[in-house]
Amino acid sequence: MTSDAAVTPGPTDSLLDVAGLRVGHWQQLDDHVTVAGEQPGTGDATGCTVIVADRPTIGAVDVRGGGPGTRETDLLDPSHSVRHIDAVLLAGGSAFGLAAADGVMRYLEERGRGIPMGAPGAVVPIVPGAVIFDLPVGQWHTRPTADSGYAAVAAATDTALPRGSVGAGTAARAGVLKGGIGTASIRLTEGPAAGTTVAALVVANPVGSVFDPRTGLLWGTTTARAADLGLAAPDAEELAAANAVGDKGTVLNTTIGVIATDAPLSKAGCRRVAVASHDGLARAIRPAHSPLDGDTLFALSTGTAELAVPEGVPDAFPPDLPVLAALCVAAADAVERAIVDAVLSAESVAGIPSYFDTFPSARVL
Repeated sequence: MTSDAAVTPGPTDSLLDVAGLRVGHWQQLDDHVTVAGEQPGTGDATGCTVIVADRPTIGAVDVRGGGPGTRETDLLDPSHSVRHIDAVLLAGGSAFGLAAADGVMRYLEERGRGIPMGAPGAVVPIVPGAVIFDLPVGQWHTRPTADSGYAAVAAATDTALPRGSVGAGTAARAGVLKGGIGTASIRLTEGPAAGTTVAALVVANPVGSVFDPRTGLLWGTTTARAADLGLAAPDAEELAAANAVGDKGTVLNTTIGVIATDAPLSKAGCRRVAVASHDGLARAIRPAHSPLDGDTLFALSTGTAELAVPEGVPDAFPPDLPVLAALCVAAADAVERAIVDAVLSAESVAGIPSYFDTFPSARVL
């Protein structure tokens, strides 16, 4: 793991630090939304988030959870034919929310984005996606639709990235706390991948806990990192009350996200980055990759950075192996930091308490 001192965030410390990517959110949220328990939930709470590439981008995926809800993940296998993707959908609504990808495809087709199929205007946009289970928050029949996906991609921008209880994170829960959208970036300043950026955007909605029950600090923080974030161990009374809440108690959950880099990678290289990224998820969520989660992480390479081939690599290995190794380390760190950002940025929704609602003494003024 890279030490906190060695991590240099990009200018916005977000996925937008990888040039060529834009992010758009759509959400529906009522002021009086409630969580289903003995009675159905009321109000509306759901959303979706689209990461759109301004150029055809190499993509891969790694699915680790036992209950995934995904679209077009088989296509991303390194042995399969299609190399590039146009956008990635992250959505609430469980399997119903995958319908939002249809709207993303419609928006891109209208603009001529996708695989050309010969005839004028005949393109097939490639839009992989993954969903979280958020249906018990609000009315069961509230979930993203094709129109939601269209609105999200239409709103995509590279100038600002709202985080917390927005987009696909609107109704997310991180264990017993409010989850949401988080993001982080790392600028590699030395080593074989110097000059490249690795960034992550994550929707934190796990069944597992995001805080240490012994201290109340987030799993993805060291003491030094907590201090940098303005955090301190909360009072014993607050910690005891939080530990007494018990488990999240829902059947399905899931943390999903996108890791991106401007380093040039093949589909196989992107797959390796996606695999390594799950290490960051496991550092920040415990347990991770449970049978009750559908943990899915996509990896993208825009390939806009130029790198020299490292010297001294044995002939038996790919020449860019040291670059890939450095990117994998950074990807895990970026995911870990993005999950922390998601939890700290989230605001209470439907009575699901935020981290600072639960641990008000953890905030250092």
